[in-house]
Amino acid sequence: MNNQRINALTQKEVTRKEFLGISGLAIASVFGFGTIIKLVTGKSLTNHGSSMAGYGSNAYGGSKTR
Repeated sequence: MNNQRINALTQKEVTRKEFLGISGLAIASVFGFGTIIKLVTGKSLTNHGSSMAGYGSNAYGGSKTR
């Protein structure tokens, strides 16, 4: 962008509601909407099961109890 466009954007008068909306959108764009939703709700958008099946979930070649 050239300096004239930047100056025009910074000199534009906005209401408090518009400023908060623009600021919120900018923050959500930087951190990601998923992170913002997780922060607000305390819940993740992805559903991870409680069982950790896969590599490293059990003893290799036998049982864990000895």
